[in-house]
Amino acid sequence: MTTLPPPDTADPTATPLVGIIMGSQSDLRVMNAAADVLRQFAVPYELTLVSPHRTPHRLIEYAESARKRGLRVIVAGGGGAAHLPGMVAALTTLPIIGVPINASTSFHGLDSILSMLQMPQGVPVATVALDGAANAGILAVQMLALGNARLADALEKYRAALRDKVMRTVDELRKGGLDEV
Repeated sequence: MTTLPPPDTADPTATPLVGIIMGSQSDLRVMNAAADVLRQFAVPYELTLVSPHRTPHRLIEYAESARKRGLRVIVAGGGGAAHLPGMVAALTTLPIIGVPINASTSFHGLDSILSMLQMPQGVPVATVALDGAANAGILAVQMLALGNARLADALEKYRAALRDKVMRTVDELRKGGLDEV
């Protein structure tokens, strides 16, 4: 991921705007990427485990209290059957971004992807690529930027940095004699 210029200093005591949740500690290896993005953009977040199968009452409490606690977006990761994003979406009207996680099942993450994509009408889960927690973090920032000029400006700078990185590579390839690039 392209590193941003240092963001405005975020207040560590600020109310989290994004909830990052996962069903298992093993999902943390993927979901940390969303937290990394939010830190780069100085967006306050919380990160916790909410297992739909092992702690269903915690899931209900988390989802139903999310808006009152100040959350604006929830990034929910899950592997296998990946019930977490869909169940949270059923319990809150906040935007839910699902991160399908390759849980090393015989389906190679396809089960997770399909469980998030095939939500019934009226209960959507915006779904990113398999193990795509970084993009989930960017999408959360884009949602928040609709009402936040600092974040909108930071996103513009981030996109410019991505473009510049590609153009530097194009220049390097041209210098190496690859005129087709």
